[in-house]
Amino acid sequence: MSMRLNRFIASSTGISRRAADAAIDEGRVGVNGKSAIMGMQVQDTDIVTFDGRALTAPKPLQTIALNKPAGYVVSRDGQGSQTVYDLLPVDLDHLKPVGRLDKDSSGLILLTNDGHLADELTHPRNQKTKVYDIRLNQALAPLHRQMISEFGIQLDDGHSRLGLERLVDDSDFEWRVTMSEGRNRQIRRTFAALGYRVPRLHRIQFGPYQLGDLPSGKYKQL
Repeated sequence: MSMRLNRFIASSTGISRRAADAAIDEGRVGVNGKSAIMGMQVQDTDIVTFDGRALTAPKPLQTIALNKPAGYVVSRDGQGSQTVYDLLPVDLDHLKPVGRLDKDSSGLILLTNDGHLADELTHPRNQKTKVYDIRLNQALAPLHRQMISEFGIQLDDGHSRLGLERLVDDSDFEWRVTMSEGRNRQIRRTFAALGYRVPRLHRIQFGPYQLGDLPSGKYKQL
């Protein structure tokens, strides 16, 4: 079966096709002992090397959605903590997480071996919508709601502006947060800048993918 070289590399390694193109351009890829050429096609019988290591034929592209419980780390090495891979069968160990949720957060996490999809979902240029349900440790003051949703809060790594919608009528503790960025712990840091803690942070949507009624700790194929 014929396949474009950058797709072969992306499918075999989990990197994006853009990164695969860069590796080819940098001379890090070989085909049958010769330097690879951008845009070339490869066959199942060809020997493709990446940084001197032979690549195996790519596995079929696969993406799953997992409802991560709080307390699990989105990593292979939990350093003493349970990881999301503890919730998955061994045959899904090759999948890589798309983005992150911190240990104390729960909800939708995507895992895939499709580097192109991962790049599409996480690259800042694409501005993919993410939606979270949160609970605060104290009622959100009207002025602070306006500051976060209309003006934004200045953090150490830039400006943070979040869409806010009440989850429960007449409750200022529970909110639905919409954002298109994904900086490290951005929601928690935004509220912390105004003196709030976020005891519950639960992601329900990432780009076009929604958590729906998937039970905590369970996964489904996409």
